[in-house]
Amino acid sequence: PISLKQGDKIGIMAPARKISTEELKTAVKIINDFGFEVELGKSINAQDNQFAGNDDLRADDLQYMLDNENIKAVIFARGGYGFVRIIDKLDFDKFVQKPKWLAGYSDISVIHSHVNNLLNIQTLHSTMPVNFADNSKESLQTLFDILQGKEINYDFNAHHLNKNGEAEAEVVGGNLSVLYSLLGSNSIPLLNEKILFIEDLDEYLYHIDRMMIGMKRAGVFKNLKGLIVGAMSSMNDNAVPFGKTAEEIIHDVLKEYDFP
Repeated sequence: PISLKQGDKIGIMAPARKISTEELKTAVKIINDFGFEVELGKSINAQDNQFAGNDDLRADDLQYMLDNENIKAVIFARGGYGFVRIIDKLDFDKFVQKPKWLAGYSDISVIHSHVNNLLNIQTLHSTMPVNFADNSKESLQTLFDILQGKEINYDFNAHHLNKNGEAEAEVVGGNLSVLYSLLGSNSIPLLNEKILFIEDLDEYLYHIDRMMIGMKRAGVFKNLKGLIVGAMSSMNDNAVPFGKTAEEIIHDVLKEYDFP
């Protein structure tokens, strides 16, 4: 995708759960302070039960932002659930001619995987406006650095279950539950010779086990170059404990593989 310049316009729309302009006030100010204009989509303030408007409204809103040449990037307002309901309604013909950054995480993994697999265009797994007020300065800075084409790198302490090694490959993936739901569709990323990134939130530990084993049986991990496990946050357990953390479950399922 093209790199943004100061003064460019960033679109914000909600492809899944509803959100209001009030909830986005801080985020809009932060984007303005970084030197960019903001255009809020018609899905902002819209409501259809838990969704930010019905499927057609959300799809039309995103289609407008994909096609509008004055909007240089789209940062999705929030996740939740609902992107998979609209992904097949979208037309990417104009987007392919002039790709722009699509940024977000969680449920946004649907479009990350879809665009990577079918169009081979980079997207950005990043924080979203609903979180901007609570984000660290570093998290926000790296987002806007990437949008402007600046080089970044990450240094962090490895988990004690880490399997040491080196890998150089394209990074794909996102939310584990979303990736699991895409199995068998044309949106699941092709993982041969790739580095897979996974994260999840508010899941039951036995669900993590189920998804990891299901993906293993589907051959997802067979030819990976590497795996990055992001935050497994706010995991839930049953009255009778599962007996392992999310990281231990992942380690156990993948112990036969030799990729780092």
